[in-house]
Amino acid sequence: MNQLTIGDYTITWLEGGVTNMDGGAMFGVVPKPLWSKKYPVNENNQVPMPTDPLLIQGEGRNILVDAGLGNGRLSKKQQRNYGVTEESNVEQSLREMNLYASDIDAVLMTHMHFDHASGLAREEQGQSVPVFRNAVIHVSETEWEEMKNPNIRSENTYWEKNWKPVAHQVETFESELQLTENIRMVHTGGHSAGMSIILIEDESSTLIHMADNMPTHAHQNVLWVTAYDDYPVDSVYMKEHYMNWGCQRHAWFTFYHDEIYRALKFNPSGEVIEAVTREKLNGS
Repeated sequence: MNQLTIGDYTITWLEGGVTNMDGGAMFGVVPKPLWSKKYPVNENNQVPMPTDPLLIQGEGRNILVDAGLGNGRLSKKQQRNYGVTEESNVEQSLREMNLYASDIDAVLMTHMHFDHASGLAREEQGQSVPVFRNAVIHVSETEWEEMKNPNIRSENTYWEKNWKPVAHQVETFESELQLTENIRMVHTGGHSAGMSIILIEDESSTLIHMADNMPTHAHQNVLWVTAYDDYPVDSVYMKEHYMNWGCQRHAWFTFYHDEIYRALKFNPSGEVIEAVTREKLNGS
């Protein structure tokens, strides 16, 4: 499993499943001859999109960023439509680290779309039950309210079975949550109205996890946003802000969905100066 050290924290990527999404949807109005030079695509115009949670360990805490696809949470039709080639191995990944799902103290949900939230629950004896039963689940208030009351567009990705089993674990925040002295969640909007990013900062290093506001390294260009973004102009503005700020600080930018990279560091000119390449397991 890939790891990255930021100050006193260790970040480990867990295996949360793999989807293969339509390339046109993932890159929006960007012409295929441009984006296909930067990201792999198959003969069906699908691009590989892992759904791999980040485990943050430090100060005696185990903190998960998003939850993966889960297991048995998608119908066969949904698996076909979303090109699912692997379901979640998050619990197996944790066991390799001598941890269990019950050891997770907090889950930071950047947003609640199915490919990030389906791993919050599992089926046991015909009922959906929490996977991370001892964790507090943090999500922006805006995202949580839309999750419970989706509109005609978002009801395709906000599923009742993903929020009802864990509702008693959820704590919401409005604009910003200071989780520890060095870790915070910031509500930015963009990809969804309630979208949040994760920041880790100390005196010597910075990590920025923009989740689906910059889902892959190929979305580095601030104008390259997905067709799934509910507020694409907001995505552009927030990405421009955090890219400029992060590049000046030589911050690590981490990814949940990227097929090639786990994390990248850019200089102020936007050139890659350091990388953590995704270790491919189980043939993924």
